[in-house]
Amino acid sequence: MTDRLLVDGMCGGIVAYCRMCGHDTLYAGDSNLDLEDDTRLLDVAAATDRTIVTRDVDLAARGERAILLESRDTHEQLRTLHDRGIDLTLPDEPRRCGRCNGPLERAPETGTGTETADTPSYAPNSSEVAVWVCRDCDQHFWKGSHWDRVRRTLEAVRRSEPTGGRDLEGDENSLEGTHSDRKGDENGSDQ
Repeated sequence: MTDRLLVDGMCGGIVAYCRMCGHDTLYAGDSNLDLEDDTRLLDVAAATDRTIVTRDVDLAARGERAILLESRDTHEQLRTLHDRGIDLTLPDEPRRCGRCNGPLERAPETGTGTETADTPSYAPNSSEVAVWVCRDCDQHFWKGSHWDRVRRTLEAVRRSEPTGGRDLEGDENSLEGTHSDRKGDENGSDQ
C-alpha cells in the first residue's frame, strides 16, 4: 500500500526516498507549489487526503493527520516514518518520479522504432536495461548504483531501533542508480 504524504519544507531530505518507495508525496519546497503558508499547507493536505510530515510541532498539532519528526537527521526521520507505518520498501518497478512526483512509465525499448527523439543519449539502451520516464517532467530513470544505495539505506532504517518520534494522527492536540536527463546533474539524477 502506498501513502499520500505532504512533506513540510523543513524535511526535504526524505522526499526522494518517499517517492522512490512509491508514495504520492507532495513537497512544500517544490517550486511549482505555493505551500509556505501553514494554513494553505493544511488546506491542501485536507483537500487531497494527505498525511502531513513535519518538524513543526504547531503545524503537526493543527493537522488532521500528521507525523511529527523530532530529529533533523534524515536517517532518523526515515526511521520515524517507518515506526509510524509508512512502508519504506522500494517497489520492484519504480512508480514515482523522485524529482516531481509524477507517475513513471516504462520507456520503449531502443531499436524497436517506438522510442522517441527525446530519449537522452546518455541513458542506457532500454532493450538491455529497464528505463522509466516521468510522464510529467520527462526525466529518465533506471536502476543502478544509486538505487542500490537507497535500498541499503532503507534496509538499515528498517533494522534500526525505534526513534520515539510522535504520530499525531487522531490526537486532538496534536535509478546508474536512478538517473535523470536533467542537464547539469553530475552522473544524472540523484533521485
